[in-house]
Amino acid sequence: MGAATTRVRGGRRGLPWLVLGLWVVLLAVAGPFAAKLADVQHNRATDYLPASADSTQVARLQDRLPGGQTTELVLVYHRASGLTAADRATAGEQVDALAHRHALTGRTPQGIPSADGTTLMYPVTSNEPGTDEKKRDAFVDDVRSIVHDTGGLSVDVGGPAALATDASGVYKSLGGPLLYTTVAVVAILLILIYRSPLLWLVPLVVAGVADFLAQAAAYTLNQAFGTAVTGASTGMMTILVFGAGTDYALLLVSRYREELRRHERPYDAMRAALRGCGIAVLASSGTVAAGLLCLLAADLNSSRGMGPLGTVGVLCALVAMLTLLPAILVLLGRRLFWPLIPAYGSTPKVRRSLFAAMGSSAGRRPLTVLASGAALLGALALGALNLPGPLKQVDTFVDRPDSVTALQTVAKAFPEQSAQPIEILTPAGRVDAALATIRGMKGVADARQGRTGAGWTEITVTASAPPQSAAETATIKALRHRLDGSRVGGPSAQQLDLADTSARDRLVVVPIVLLSVLLILIVLLRSLVAPLLLVVAVVAVWGAALGLGGLVFEPLFGFHGTDPGLGLLSFVFLVALSVDYGIFLMHRMREESLGGAEPSAAALTALRTTGGVIAAAGLVLAATFAVLTNMGLVQLVELGFVIAVGVLLDTFLVRTYLVTSASVALGRAVWWPGRLSRAPQSAPAERAPEPVG
Repeated sequence: MGAATTRVRGGRRGLPWLVLGLWVVLLAVAGPFAAKLADVQHNRATDYLPASADSTQVARLQDRLPGGQTTELVLVYHRASGLTAADRATAGEQVDALAHRHALTGRTPQGIPSADGTTLMYPVTSNEPGTDEKKRDAFVDDVRSIVHDTGGLSVDVGGPAALATDASGVYKSLGGPLLYTTVAVVAILLILIYRSPLLWLVPLVVAGVADFLAQAAAYTLNQAFGTAVTGASTGMMTILVFGAGTDYALLLVSRYREELRRHERPYDAMRAALRGCGIAVLASSGTVAAGLLCLLAADLNSSRGMGPLGTVGVLCALVAMLTLLPAILVLLGRRLFWPLIPAYGSTPKVRRSLFAAMGSSAGRRPLTVLASGAALLGALALGALNLPGPLKQVDTFVDRPDSVTALQTVAKAFPEQSAQPIEILTPAGRVDAALATIRGMKGVADARQGRTGAGWTEITVTASAPPQSAAETATIKALRHRLDGSRVGGPSAQQLDLADTSARDRLVVVPIVLLSVLLILIVLLRSLVAPLLLVVAVVAVWGAALGLGGLVFEPLFGFHGTDPGLGLLSFVFLVALSVDYGIFLMHRMREESLGGAEPSAAALTALRTTGGVIAAAGLVLAATFAVLTNMGLVQLVELGFVIAVGVLLDTFLVRTYLVTSASVALGRAVWWPGRLSRAPQSAPAERAPEPVG
């Protein structure tokens, strides 16, 4: 007997070391793959455009033309008081220097003066960078070093390539700076939550390990299935790893702390903790993964690629938090919780908690609380009617770069034509007919034949209306209608396709997400009413968060447009992530009900026991997404704001008040048609006992 006991104890001590050793081997294997993720990350137009759109086909066909992809720039020389002869000479010298250093397409660019004499515009094209983004960025940077302000003459470099380079600079910040900021934010919150000089470091390190593993998995997905890897998708993957992973860690550590008071050995306490909350963590991660994978049904390349990468991030966080984190916690023992060490056989200090007070108010007047909360969410959702219109390229950046300044200057100086070309690829045998049709159309200022290859001919069209105006959009639609067999693309056409495809994706993906999440909740909770309650709650949260965005985006932030993908991405992330907290709460409520507690008591006990950890998890998750509001692209700021606000609404209003009050009001009916709904009611008490923290 003694020998058997010794073997069991030895196995208990050895298992955490074995898990730790396996993780060391896994990271050694994953290392070379993680290091290559940056090499397969691309932020080209085709990585974000809809897969089937005309503009995508144009971008891909242009790669097959002689010289490959064309890099297009616009050099804009401007003096508000009017250009002088010396200004024109300076501009000519700088452009000649540019032509001498780089291989430009065609002859040396010729300046186009504005009617008011304040601006000189030089269109510049080159095939030198090709499809290599790094070469493109280096080319644009070198052009900017050659052409520079002098003596009051301002020079800005604009055009599609300059816009892409400036956007690429922001996406690069989603690597190191985003990671460091996220780590710092999570570290501060964990220190405040745990009030321990050591404990906070363990979940943070494990989350970092999970992020490293996720990078390796993302690279493997790209190589095996061609999954698009963009700056936005890798940034969101990192946020999900740290946000969701820390949430799982908070839940596990909270339960482990409880079990340490009941079990003498940390190994036994951890085993009990995993049994107690493991199902909830698995279910919540499965819900998030299922919701994100629904993005595979999207036609937008950027959204479709974000689904698998986000799923990889969540699953890597799950594996790390259910294996590596428990192993480290067991090996370090109780002393890790110093100075608030949970002693074996002790009881936590009884104190009045905020969530006990919330539960009491929800328990006394559940219908009143429910109606008031629903009215508040509905009122906030009305703010969505105030969301600004579609986001234009000139409004994409939080801080205006040179490329945007150039576009704005050209729009004022050349109101008779667009500064952005409309690119058309037409079958080589129909060029003359296509040119005749184009030049005879209203809204076209100019049309020029370009390269020919692979059975296609390039035609560059200049519209007479400003970029992304209603008139230019009408011209693009007319070109697509009149030119049978041709493909119409270019920057403005790309934005039009993004908006149209985003609307289509919302109609397709949203129902799939709702159905997937609902089915998982039905299986987990063995009920129809409770899952429907949670789904309705998260949809209400999404509407309210969008409404708050409508109230602040333009009036407070000064944003003049809303990204077309905001609705879909915020919906998928909020529904998938917010349901996590509903699972934590409802799973504990079901556990209490199975233990014989009455419906109201089960709901209030679940809130009292999980409210603190849900609040902490919500704060961490909201803070990680709030990091996006410090990025330089408006669409990232908008997405980060809506998700962060939605998580906070869900944490402190919906889960604590509305779901709890609805559960109290419904009683056993919340578990219909499961067996818990058919359990016999006990005699009603005069008043439910008030929970204590």
